[in-house]
Amino acid sequence: MLAVHFGAGNIGRGFIGNLLYHSGYETCFVDVNEEIVNLLNERGEYRVVLADPSEQEAVIQNVRAINSRLHPEEVIKTIAEADLVTTAIGPNILPFIAGLIAEGLRKRMEQSERPLTIIACENMIGGTSLLKEKIFETLTEEEKLQFEERFGFPDSAVDRIVPNQVNEDKLMVKVEPFYEWVVEETKIVGERPAIEGITYVPELVPYIERKLFTVNTGHALAAYFGYYFGMETINQSMENLQVRDLVEGALKESGALLVKKYGFSQEEHTKYIQKIISRFQNSFIVDEVTRVGRSPIRKLGPNDRLVSPAKQYLAVIGEEPEFLLKGIAAALLYDFQGDEEAVQVQNIIKEEGIHAAIKKYTELDEASRLFNRIIEEYHNLKK
Repeated sequence: MLAVHFGAGNIGRGFIGNLLYHSGYETCFVDVNEEIVNLLNERGEYRVVLADPSEQEAVIQNVRAINSRLHPEEVIKTIAEADLVTTAIGPNILPFIAGLIAEGLRKRMEQSERPLTIIACENMIGGTSLLKEKIFETLTEEEKLQFEERFGFPDSAVDRIVPNQVNEDKLMVKVEPFYEWVVEETKIVGERPAIEGITYVPELVPYIERKLFTVNTGHALAAYFGYYFGMETINQSMENLQVRDLVEGALKESGALLVKKYGFSQEEHTKYIQKIISRFQNSFIVDEVTRVGRSPIRKLGPNDRLVSPAKQYLAVIGEEPEFLLKGIAAALLYDFQGDEEAVQVQNIIKEEGIHAAIKKYTELDEASRLFNRIIEEYHNLKK
């Protein structure tokens, strides 16, 4: 079996490529990093090491790579022959590979009637749907009908912490032991890919929001509260009792809305929260708060990990959250000068005031019950 995977970075190699190899796939990585592409082709293997006391090591074999900037025709040919296409390149890059994938699928239509599954494994809601949309923008109406019949585009939710790292071995990746890969089964055309480690579900939204409002919310708040209290790394932040209580309080609030909205087991979700917190405390993963907290404008967006659960908590539970609003305030105080978005936020606050910044970035109604509470929490933290 052949998988084409876009993105030979740490997530691609340490998470997706790892599972593909252990499920019997040959993996062809597609990337523009010439050094990584060349090393993969020279060695045909790389190492994945668990970030825990065991430091268990796995050698991932049966791999090769194509530089898509230099050899797009090879990528097209390989997609035409593949049994699976996956991505882990970052949401912003998906539109740039859509045309190349479309060409590969066109070529596949010419030489085979086999269906194909394409899965974007990105840290976003609806990653595959976005990729499909961009692919279909390049098609004729007739091609769209043909692609709908032949190719499946299931959305997925992925979760594995792979910290920033600099290793002597450029291909070696250190990853946390925990991982989750959930795929929406109903959007698959033909047989579902046999990948050990995937959980197939009929509806993905509950699992996407569970991950977004627990892992992503908790991670961001560990960063913003940690930065506020002068911590340098996420595990240091979670050793601080004040930070831990604030993060855990926010996750209990997001958990309450998830349990009520989707019918998750309260007991199981409580265990899930504790598992997530223990992951943030992993001393074998040194993750700087400024890396996890980067891009606060995106994270303060109306449908992202901070504002969305706060709005939904009010709508579903009928009360204003406390800790989620403190987290939004901490994000608005994040003033790391090495982060372009953080600088933009602070400039808006300085020039136009906190009221204007909340309106601009959260898009909350000024008359909403949450708006003024965020202002209150901001001034409380600022003191």
